[in-house]
Amino acid sequence: MRYSNSTRSILLPVLLAVTLAGGILIGIYLPRQNVITQHTGIRPRSDKITNILNFIESDYVDTVSRQELVEAAIPAILKKLDPHSVYIPARDLARANEPLQGNFDGIGISFNILADTILVIGTIPGGPSEKLGLLPGDKIIYVGDSLVAGKRISDEDVMRMLKGPRGTVVRVSILRKGNRDLLPFEITRDKIPIHSVDVSYMVNASTGYIRINNFAVTTFDEFMKGLRELKAEGMTRLILDLRGNSGGVMDPAIQIANQFLKTGQLIVYTQGRSQPRNEARATGKGEFESGDMVVLIDEWSASASEIIAGAIQDNDRGTIIGRRSFGKGMVQEPIQFADGSGMRLTIARYYTPTGRSIQKPYNNGFDEYFDDLNMRAERGELGGSDSIQFPDSLKFTTPGGRVVYGGGGIMPDRFVPVDTSGISPYFLRARPFIYQFALKFTESHREALRKFTTAPELEKYLDRQGLLGQFVDFAASSGVRRDPEGLSTSGKIIHTQIKAYIARNILDNKGFYPVWEKIDTTLKYAIDYLKD
Repeated sequence: MRYSNSTRSILLPVLLAVTLAGGILIGIYLPRQNVITQHTGIRPRSDKITNILNFIESDYVDTVSRQELVEAAIPAILKKLDPHSVYIPARDLARANEPLQGNFDGIGISFNILADTILVIGTIPGGPSEKLGLLPGDKIIYVGDSLVAGKRISDEDVMRMLKGPRGTVVRVSILRKGNRDLLPFEITRDKIPIHSVDVSYMVNASTGYIRINNFAVTTFDEFMKGLRELKAEGMTRLILDLRGNSGGVMDPAIQIANQFLKTGQLIVYTQGRSQPRNEARATGKGEFESGDMVVLIDEWSASASEIIAGAIQDNDRGTIIGRRSFGKGMVQEPIQFADGSGMRLTIARYYTPTGRSIQKPYNNGFDEYFDDLNMRAERGELGGSDSIQFPDSLKFTTPGGRVVYGGGGIMPDRFVPVDTSGISPYFLRARPFIYQFALKFTESHREALRKFTTAPELEKYLDRQGLLGQFVDFAASSGVRRDPEGLSTSGKIIHTQIKAYIARNILDNKGFYPVWEKIDTTLKYAIDYLKD
């Protein structure tokens, strides 16, 4: 299976690989034979790297670890190639693959830290915690024999304690509202799904909305489930949201694009020095080949997301709305080594149906490559498209006569700038406390909140609770001074975000996104565009 690597998930392995353990060169280690003190006998055709390691190991003035030298050398070698060829040490490979595989081993809860206590936000349907009867609002006091409540524990520490190999057991002690004594649970860890489709719902009587956060091996099945449910509810128009989706596995992106195109239409093709041209074309068996559609993208949409956006745009199938995408047009081959480490090596570039390579340049160094998004912001691109200039050599034309560009991401057909109209200094100071307040409110009103089963009903209830005033008091108690003018500017955004987070705590993403939609300018633009 080949990956169209997630841009953000690449950054962590690249940084970690400088110092952490693994072993790509172990397999080609050659024992040192008859090496004399003056190392003049290295033959030009011999393995220089192995010989250098041998010489260092036998003659260097101090004792060194061959393994550490190997681990330091691998990232340096790959850094001479491209920004997306990466080495992942054994201790990090499983975690790096989790979003791509669509699952991990654990107990199946979502949690947050409230007042130094682990609070269960929800349980994964069908997961081991749900089966044993853990409930939203439960507080984890002990994990095993270790007291975790009242400690300054991090999310990473919690995950390290609760995650583990499938079939192993973790004991937790729960404090549940209404119970004086702690409730003991022995939870057998199991496979827990990671959903890559955040939500699918009808934004109005005819328009469906599907948001995909990354591309994993399970993404296509999740997408088809959402698509079929929306069609059953009367969907004739579709908004596919790929904003913030930095890629993943390539095959599901091709399968999803296939649902929108007619027989024989080109979806994407790949080609590399040792890889002949390989085309993916529509089969004609798609379930949404007609009907208006738009694709939402932004500067974090990359890789597999750009494959779908490029296929839709180049085949004149729909409209791309948002901001210019990241610009990653290379395909990685996953390679795993015997010691559990792995590498993702770039083996080909992919091209959109008109022949565009949307890969942005990286000849000025990887630091500038990954800093490109900051540079876009500095020159004003996120607020307007006028600063984006492409040479004529990167111009392409679709069959319908639409002009498109390569060499730097997918340019949207309809540009929507970042909305800063509701941002004030007060909002920036108060923002870190919005979710904390929402979590505290949820915990204090859980019995009343859990009666609601839909986002509209829950939002009506929340609108009567005076949330904004309560939040201002809460933020003030946390050191955020009151600011009537700032609240006048940002009150709607703060109030809506509070309601959305509370709705997520109760109804998961089915509650969150219909509320958040009211302050999502790009989504509102797309809805209005489809109406016209």
